[in-house]
Amino acid sequence: MDSRAENVKAVRKTKEEKKLLRKQIKASHTLLKHEGINTVSQPTEYLVVANGGLGNGVCRVQLQEVLDGAATVVSLLMPPNKPYAFVTYTSSDDAQQAHTLLNGQQLQCQGQMVTLYFSYVERIGCEQRESADLPPGLVVLEDYVSQEEEARLLQAVDWAEHDNVTVHKALKHRRVKHYGYEFRYDNNNVDKDKPLPIGIPAVCDPVLQRCLKDGHISIFPDQLTVNQYESGQGIPPHIDTHSAFEDPILSLSLGAKTVMGFRHPDGRSVAVVLPERSLLVMRGESRFLWTHGITPRKFDMVPAHGSEGSVVTSDPSNLTLNRRGTRTSFTFRRLRHAPCVCPYPSVCDSQSPPAAPAPDAPSLPRDDGDASRLEAQFVHQVYEEIASHFSSTRHSPWPRVRDFLLALPAGGLLADVGCGNGKYLGINPEVMSVGCDRSASLVQICIERGFQAFVSDALDVPLRGATCDACISIAVIHHFSTQERRLAAVTELVRLLKPGGRALIYVWAMEQEYNKQKSKYLKDSGDKENTQPVVGEGGHSVKQSPLPDVAEEKGSTESTPKLSVHTNRTAFNSPDLLVPWHLKGEEKNTCKHGGGSSADAKATPAPAPAPVFHRYYHVFQKGELERLCSLVKDVEIRTSYHDQGNWCVVLEKVPK
Repeated sequence: MDSRAENVKAVRKTKEEKKLLRKQIKASHTLLKHEGINTVSQPTEYLVVANGGLGNGVCRVQLQEVLDGAATVVSLLMPPNKPYAFVTYTSSDDAQQAHTLLNGQQLQCQGQMVTLYFSYVERIGCEQRESADLPPGLVVLEDYVSQEEEARLLQAVDWAEHDNVTVHKALKHRRVKHYGYEFRYDNNNVDKDKPLPIGIPAVCDPVLQRCLKDGHISIFPDQLTVNQYESGQGIPPHIDTHSAFEDPILSLSLGAKTVMGFRHPDGRSVAVVLPERSLLVMRGESRFLWTHGITPRKFDMVPAHGSEGSVVTSDPSNLTLNRRGTRTSFTFRRLRHAPCVCPYPSVCDSQSPPAAPAPDAPSLPRDDGDASRLEAQFVHQVYEEIASHFSSTRHSPWPRVRDFLLALPAGGLLADVGCGNGKYLGINPEVMSVGCDRSASLVQICIERGFQAFVSDALDVPLRGATCDACISIAVIHHFSTQERRLAAVTELVRLLKPGGRALIYVWAMEQEYNKQKSKYLKDSGDKENTQPVVGEGGHSVKQSPLPDVAEEKGSTESTPKLSVHTNRTAFNSPDLLVPWHLKGEEKNTCKHGGGSSADAKATPAPAPAPVFHRYYHVFQKGELERLCSLVKDVEIRTSYHDQGNWCVVLEKVPK
């Protein structure tokens, strides 16, 4: 009897072991549910490491050290932006040893503790796209300047100095100094008749002489822009203005390396590592046709081995994270004194035809086809154009939305339908969050920030029904232009929910003043517009959105009412309207976030008109959202409220 009792005691697990086992099983279920990864109980030489991926902020060196501490590692695969990794050991015995020793081990990653959970898998399969080539005409030359030259160049720029001989500006996303000529962010060009008193500093001469000798330039540049980026800062995608500068453009990266994204008009994109002390040469197609920009983030996904100045691929065996430091770029250009005659007239401001006359204001849709066309032009296309600027104004979560998300049970699945730049996808790390948006550009921003997101219409989300524990639709449904389409959007949210699941919906309210309280949108009444376009290190031209004319055509027989153009930061006088978005630059970007608004900010008026885009809105009146939701089957309204100029409801799906 005593012997049997001792045997039972020997196989009993401690409380800590039971807790670890529960979490390990939960991690396995999460991998299966959200990633389709099947784990097995029988030991194999393959392990999946939950929470050990690049998407969790775990770098390869950190994880490799942990894994090597258990047994000899054959391979480590870290898929891009995923919260897990795969490790292969020499044998199932080695893998079993790692499974026993390492389960539950914690890592300090990017300021937070990450707990690793290991499970066996029968095989490892990671999709790997073919590596992309550099854009034609693009060259990255590593170690083009020495450490001593780098130090002298950085020392030559006095950021504390504010004088009249160089132009020093503190932009929202970076600091900038101009030498030789000032690049004007109000008109995306250079005043060629007004050179600055000081030209390119003499400390740059040895580098430029080397560029001349190596054939990268045929004549010395006469304009220099120095940009300084702190960790987490970036620059929107742009093409340096054709009419302002000749070909090529040179840029030195000093102080730290970064990843610059290049995009072709056909949608092809390439991420290129710019190492510290490297020289970037953009010539021909890469200079004139491809946009280039730097996504604002604190960590970059980069190759773990091989050439520093290389393309970032999706090869999971060669990816890691790099923490950004303070990077200073020296961008050298030569002013152009004749019109540009490049072979890319579609993006050339010298060759662009005059802007077409502004079209008439659209009418309210009469059928679903009209509604689709209206939304395509005044919602979908606009968000594609303004995605980068829009994202820069969407960073502060609304408190009551945050509270809803933090109250969700751990391990649940959240769908953010119309996720924008993904600002709500990382609020609650205890749930699996996935987002979708109609804008491919906004989805790309989500992906670059490490979130799970895909392109989808809110009326037809490609997720299985009754799978989500919660859904949110924040400032989305007011962009649908008919009652039927707004109802369909709510119905689609409910379809995604499990019985008992909840949905939070926010829409813009007609009543911007409620219970004697003005919304933040009205309080910021001085911020009616801003007039500066988004520009890059060298600036770029942005196409003007068609500006609707709200006047009726003379002799028109059209009986359907025309949409009016709203004046920003004023009370609404119509439920269906077009709201201007003023695409602005960065010189005085004091943008404040308001409830569902365009959040335009005050700026000094510029000589040239800024691009203005118009988004369609249907603003909801009191009780309208509740009436809409009451038309949906199998759902109950748990609560409704007014929050900073928005009408809001929480729905719960009830069992049939």
